[in-house]
Amino acid sequence: EIEAKYTKKMQVLRDELDLRRKTEIHEVEERKNSQIGELMRNHEKAFGDIKNYYNDITLKNLALISLLKEQMEEMKKRENHLEKEKADVLLQNKQLKEPLQQAQEQVAELQKKLAHYDKDKEALTNTKARLKVTQKDLKDLQWEHEVLEQRFSKVQAERDELYQKFTKAINEVQQKTGFKNLLLERKLKGLLGVLEKKEVELSEVFAASNLDPGALSLVSRKLEDVLSSKNATIKDLQLQLARACKAHSDMLQTFQAKLTAFGIPLDNLGFQPLASPVLGQ
Repeated sequence: EIEAKYTKKMQVLRDELDLRRKTEIHEVEERKNSQIGELMRNHEKAFGDIKNYYNDITLKNLALISLLKEQMEEMKKRENHLEKEKADVLLQNKQLKEPLQQAQEQVAELQKKLAHYDKDKEALTNTKARLKVTQKDLKDLQWEHEVLEQRFSKVQAERDELYQKFTKAINEVQQKTGFKNLLLERKLKGLLGVLEKKEVELSEVFAASNLDPGALSLVSRKLEDVLSSKNATIKDLQLQLARACKAHSDMLQTFQAKLTAFGIPLDNLGFQPLASPVLGQ
């Protein structure tokens, strides 16, 4: 019966664990499918951005090619016109031999103009290309400048926030440490005063009563035990005071190191922190 009972419990536990495993596997698959979908959407968005970017570049290049084609057509028209003028001049030269020299000079001048026009056209194309490159560089520099200004503003805000937090923490720690030190000193002074008072009273009791040596020895031992206990209490209080001073010094060194790491001068605190607090300060 026990074996059957625990066999049944094992089966129930195994079914529960299988169900939990299937549930966890289903959740993992859902998270995986969600991440895959998110990655696909991000990739599609990035692909669309790149596609639009290159489409814009292609459209700009097509527009430039169309402009250059128009200019080439205009040049061809001008060249055809000049050719026609040249033909007319040659015809006139044949018809009129007398102004032959003048016509030749006019042809030479027109050829020079054509050569200068080609050079001016090439120079204009090069200038446009350099202007586009310069404009792109200018946009990149402006974007980098804006990014650097935002980073600088963020770093300034973080520095101011850190400085305010540091000043507040320094003031709180100094107040707590000073208050604790004052309490420890007052407690120590009170115990010392009580101890002196007890010693005076004990001396008066010894002087007023004629105790035998045995009783006096017993009282002395009890007094020594009390003094040992009080001395132990005083040492414990002094140890607590030393620990508080050590924690204060460690905290101060840590904040000074943080200020140095973030480039904040120590003179900007507005006060001089106590580097090594001691009794009485």
